[in-house]
Amino acid sequence: MGEKIKLIWDFRGQEAEHFARHHAIHLREYAEKNSLKFNETGSEELTPNHHIAFLVVHQDEMISVRDHLKPHRGQQV
Repeated sequence: MGEKIKLIWDFRGQEAEHFARHHAIHLREYAEKNSLKFNETGSEELTPNHHIAFLVVHQDEMISVRDHLKPHRGQQV
């Protein structure tokens, strides 16, 4: 089946939660529009002033999505 890769965008500051949630909406729209194999998106709080938005993609799709969306980092799931 292949590996899942979690692409991550970091948001810091007092408005981090708002920006991460909003960014996750656009990531969901991108995943649906491009029929990605895994349609897993969301946001998480790491600290009160550091939130992330994420998109989980299939290993085969990672390069293309990375080049289009420019995540800050990624990790294997």
